[in-house]
Amino acid sequence: MTNHRYKSCPTDKIGSTSLIYGRSEQGATLIVVLLFLILIMLAGAIAVKQSNTDLKVATSDQINTVLLQSSDSANQKLETMINGDPDSEQYQDVTSSAGVFGHFLLDENNTDNEFIYCFNPRTKKYLTANATVRAPDGGYWGSINNGICDYTSADGYTSARQTIMTQMSVTTTPPDPNAERFGHMVIGKEVEDRTSERFKFDIRATSALPAYSEPKDDDGSCFAKTSIEANVATNKKSLNDCLLEAKTPSKMLYEQADVENVSASTVCIPFGKGSGSLNSKCVLASPSSP
Repeated sequence: MTNHRYKSCPTDKIGSTSLIYGRSEQGATLIVVLLFLILIMLAGAIAVKQSNTDLKVATSDQINTVLLQSSDSANQKLETMINGDPDSEQYQDVTSSAGVFGHFLLDENNTDNEFIYCFNPRTKKYLTANATVRAPDGGYWGSINNGICDYTSADGYTSARQTIMTQMSVTTTPPDPNAERFGHMVIGKEVEDRTSERFKFDIRATSALPAYSEPKDDDGSCFAKTSIEANVATNKKSLNDCLLEAKTPSKMLYEQADVENVSASTVCIPFGKGSGSLNSKCVLASPSSP
């Protein structure tokens, strides 16, 4: 019996080879898909992070604007009162001996005090009865301590929404050794008259948002602290430093204001002869005929 041997069919080899190539292609496709998925996830994560950053920036800008407006509103209110009608009740309040400016203007012994009150446009907060008056020694002048903002009370906020709290601090500006001689005097006034002096005041309006973070430290409320760095006791914090440590959003608006009596005058004597008529205030009334 004769045995015949047949070689393997070439088509079988070709079929086997194509099967191996197909499996390799399927693995490469899976890797490419995974890479695309990773890239998409990274792009999404970057977009979310950028959106969060943009949101924080926008929120920070809004908070800064609101705090600035609140501090500026408190300053404008005080400026309007002192520049108002001398016969108005508000003007008399701030310039009286119990008022925020009169406390310094009418008693030279109060020059170094700090007049503090919680700004609330809905109530009257400009008199010593509703204020805190700090003495130079750190105590309270006349034991008066009613002006510190209370973030746990609705009356301490500038609006009924209980969002922003603004505390005002008014002091006289420390004397400048390089200032102009007699620069503190109003022109045309007597030197001996105290009401003839020009006073310069430092006004600090500090606004905060207690809802974001409670404004306090181990010693208590931040608003109970002085806002003047030079008056901070050893191992103590100022109002700004306390708010910063408590991570309470805040802003202090500082300005200097000159307060003086305005003296009006009219020039009446023109030199030479002219055709122009004099001011009626400069012409003596003619005597009435009998």
